[in-house]
Amino acid sequence: MARRSCRHSLLILLPLLLAMVPESTQLQSSQTWSLLKIQQLLNYPPVLSTWANHTDFCYGGDYKTASAFVECYGDSVTQLHIIGPGGAGAPPLPKTFSIDAFFTTLSRLPDLRVLTLTGLGLWGPLPGKVSRLASLEIVNISGNYLYGQLPEGLSRLGSLQTFIADDNMLSGELPGWLGKLPSLAVLSLRNNSLQGPLPESVRDMGSLRSLTLASNNLSGAVPDLSALKNLQVVDLANNSLGPAFPRLGRKVASVVLSGNRFSDGLPGELSSFYLLEHLDVSRNRFVGPFPPTLLALPSIEYLSIAGNHFTGLLAANMSCGENLRFVDVSSNLLTGSLPSCLTRPPSSKPDESKVTLVAASNCLSATGGGDVGWQHPFLFCQNQALAVGIVPDQAHSRKSGAKAGLVAGIVAGALAGVVLVGVAVFLAVRKVTMRRAKARPPRRLVEHASSAYPSQFFADARYISQTVKLGALGIPAYRTFSLVELEAATNNFEVSCLLGQDAHGQMYRGTLGNGTAVTIRSLRVKRSQTSQSFNRHIEMISKLRHRHLVSALGHCFEYNLDDSTVTQLYLVFEYVQNGNLRSRISQGTEGRRLPWVQRISTAIGVAKGIQFLHGGIMPGLFANNLKITNILVDQNLVAKIGSYNIPILAETAKSEGGGSKYPSDRVANGDKMDIYDFGVILLEVVTGRAITSIHEVEIMREQLQSALTSESPARRRLLVDPSVGRACSDESARTVMEICLRCLAKEAAQRPSVEDVLWNLQFAAQVQDDWRAGDSRSQSSEESPLSPSQIPRASAPADAAAYA
Repeated sequence: MARRSCRHSLLILLPLLLAMVPESTQLQSSQTWSLLKIQQLLNYPPVLSTWANHTDFCYGGDYKTASAFVECYGDSVTQLHIIGPGGAGAPPLPKTFSIDAFFTTLSRLPDLRVLTLTGLGLWGPLPGKVSRLASLEIVNISGNYLYGQLPEGLSRLGSLQTFIADDNMLSGELPGWLGKLPSLAVLSLRNNSLQGPLPESVRDMGSLRSLTLASNNLSGAVPDLSALKNLQVVDLANNSLGPAFPRLGRKVASVVLSGNRFSDGLPGELSSFYLLEHLDVSRNRFVGPFPPTLLALPSIEYLSIAGNHFTGLLAANMSCGENLRFVDVSSNLLTGSLPSCLTRPPSSKPDESKVTLVAASNCLSATGGGDVGWQHPFLFCQNQALAVGIVPDQAHSRKSGAKAGLVAGIVAGALAGVVLVGVAVFLAVRKVTMRRAKARPPRRLVEHASSAYPSQFFADARYISQTVKLGALGIPAYRTFSLVELEAATNNFEVSCLLGQDAHGQMYRGTLGNGTAVTIRSLRVKRSQTSQSFNRHIEMISKLRHRHLVSALGHCFEYNLDDSTVTQLYLVFEYVQNGNLRSRISQGTEGRRLPWVQRISTAIGVAKGIQFLHGGIMPGLFANNLKITNILVDQNLVAKIGSYNIPILAETAKSEGGGSKYPSDRVANGDKMDIYDFGVILLEVVTGRAITSIHEVEIMREQLQSALTSESPARRRLLVDPSVGRACSDESARTVMEICLRCLAKEAAQRPSVEDVLWNLQFAAQVQDDWRAGDSRSQSSEESPLSPSQIPRASAPADAAAYA
């Protein structure tokens, strides 16, 4: 009886003992120690009050807050985010703090990819041993007290994509080794004490997408940046740069040069920057005529030329871009009357379409309407123009011969007085400016970069990761096709080449002259669509190039011979001829059905395609109405999303009176609707059953919930496609089922992010591969196309690491 009692006790205790054994995914003890050491070195800040010896940093979840959290892959930390208090930031850490010891501790997290340490009171020179963190891709150390020069160790971070160190006390010149960072997409050093010229090596930063160096002491000429084809944001405000306007690529979206020493006139090519949304050249020394074409740029939203010496005659009939919302032309030498497009709303919605206008301190007339504010007399602007060497506007210099001598006398007599007044005004303004500068607090922690850049830089880094890898896809460069080429490719759009048609137009299969198979989509165009809207759409379409998308190869316009208007638009895409995903997994396709590991790999590919649509292009594409029949599989079994929500299709439908095909809530939650649609695709991938109605989805979702709550692996195996069930580990299947169930959540807010989906699917692939490595029978029954070295170590949500 005693032996039986002992046995029963052991049976009761055994599950408890097993439950106490750490899981294989528990964080390495050395890395747990490092995190707690970081807490100590930071003087136990309030944001880390939940950290303790028993904290499960990777998978506990209870300790995570918006200001402090850790993300892991497996048993290693890949992300560390610690964000101090807002406002003026934390005071400097005690004198006992050692920045060197701090980064030594950080280096014990060898897989760290994303590091955020903002507003924590860190002080000291940034140590060169930052190079030990070789996996770093995104760094944000804004709002601290870091000083000295940027260490050369940063140049050895070959994977670095984003570096933000705003609101510190960094000094010295920008180093020439910046050009050695091949992947750097975002560089932001706002509000420091950097000085000297910008290094010429900046022009070698081919991946650069955002350059922010505002509020420093930089001086000299800006290097030629026109070769930086990815550059979209340039912010060099409040320095001493000049005198020539920098040369930029035509794809920039935001240019801020206010508060510098730029002079002469604006370059003529600015009028062709059709993607430019924000232009601020205020408080410089620009002279010469103001180009009114800037008001009519198709994408321009914000325009400020205030505080310069621009001249020119404005007229009521000048045109404005449809997106224009703010214009500041104050404190210049402009004459004439305000354009009507600036003085009254261009549409029937005055509250939404008004342009905020600041036009005071010119020589404008109020006769054209609108509030021009206080204005100088016309003669003031003419004389000031002469004083700075600007030839006055010819329209006002055409005086009759009888009045020429009188005007010359007035100009000569008034010139000396105006110069004296101008000098007096200049000295007074300079005195006030100097007084304000002295009263202004030093440049430290004025605004937090963590709040100024909510997630944009992470999206930028992910975008540039994809852009860098486009050359390896084997996809020809995007280009403009001629109608003759497309007619030859489709045998003059013969019916036998027709693949299908919808409300937007027809789709044809064609073969180019070099033998490349393509899909050609013909879209009918309404006359109400302008060339400006076409330019925006073509710019968007040209970016739709990704390993897991049916990529765009080019376009072609067909014109009306009478008035040269566009009547037809042809979009050319790559042709994928190996069937859709359903044909590779559903019943009735024996011999062609994908094994379990390849199914996970395909699902990962679809998720990466969704991730690119959401964050890899600006603006992102959402509510893409994803279906498994629109997921194509190429000859290498690479999944490609074959249909997505191109804006020009929605615009065409709207112009035809059809409106959006989605309810308003779907458009508002477009990203989460894509996650739901992906969940439906994933459900079919797991079960191998074709799903044709929302009713079937609800039934299978309940079965999935029941299987996951069951302790029996056999219950889950019943849901898995029988053709792959025996070669599928329970942990891998359970992981895929769990993320599938989360994707199908009824509330949009409860659905995971696409990064979370990726992490779980890649974890499922890794678990499956490890399971197969220990099971020889599984190896003989299924050949896996993935190996551990091929599975990328992705991180959890918010990671902007590169995905292939």
